[in-house]
Amino acid sequence: MSVLVSPTSVSEQNIPITLHVNGEARTLTVDPRATLLDTLREKLNLTGTKKGCDHGQCGACTVHVDGPRVNACLVLAISVQGQKITTIEGLGGPESMHPLQAAFVAHDGYQCGYCTAGQIMSAAALLQEPCGDSDADIREMMSGNICRCGAYSNIVAAIQDVRTKGKSHA
Repeated sequence: MSVLVSPTSVSEQNIPITLHVNGEARTLTVDPRATLLDTLREKLNLTGTKKGCDHGQCGACTVHVDGPRVNACLVLAISVQGQKITTIEGLGGPESMHPLQAAFVAHDGYQCGYCTAGQIMSAAALLQEPCGDSDADIREMMSGNICRCGAYSNIVAAIQDVRTKGKSHA
């Protein structure tokens, strides 16, 4: 038996959602299959979050959802309604940088810059997670973020710098 499919495409069945991104409620209409990554970039013009592998393997699309880090390419936009989403644009900007952003600049942890937003977002979440003090501990906690330029030692140095300063101010 064959099944007839309606000529109406799924994209014509968009649904309204409200996302709370970087402290602002944003109401928009999305395809129910749209990822959070595509919605951030294409609908909200927040292009700091990068599309790397689109399979959750590189970390370029890392954002925070209610605090913890997630790969935005693996999350449907409709599934995070009512949750607090933070992108690199919400973490800090040129006039008011997050300490990790400043440390990445100071330690040259950005090289080509493509992975930088994901690296910083992942590192910012790491600062709130249990993590040992060694460089190896940080490398393990950051293992979901790939840097094709190989700036890993600089990235670890930037994270350690922020962690050390945070402990000295505690």
